[in-house]
Amino acid sequence: MPKTFQLSLAPQKLWQAINPWSFYQQGAQFGFINIDLGQTSHPDVEQSILDEVGSYGKQLGRIGDVLEILLNHVDLGTLKPEERDAVDILRGQLAEVRKVKERTLPKTARRPKTDA
Repeated sequence: MPKTFQLSLAPQKLWQAINPWSFYQQGAQFGFINIDLGQTSHPDVEQSILDEVGSYGKQLGRIGDVLEILLNHVDLGTLKPEERDAVDILRGQLAEVRKVKERTLPKTARRPKTDA
């Protein structure tokens, strides 16, 4: 028997399986948490640095600490206004990081202030 023409404006299945583990798994693995932060030409070296030296946050924190020390010992009076703004924004971010650390870390884990 020949099929007749049918027009359907709604899908045949009106249900969808919802799996909370598959909502957002682009580069992430649940369970033992692994997060892919991008491409690297030497992933084994990068993983060794993270394991043996410190996390990205720890590395950035130490760079920020040293940069703040250097800024305190350099004459910034010759900077252009936009350059001074960039320094001020960085100092503000470093101060915010310090506030978070003071609020969340025990006193023994905090690094000393670098204000001159």
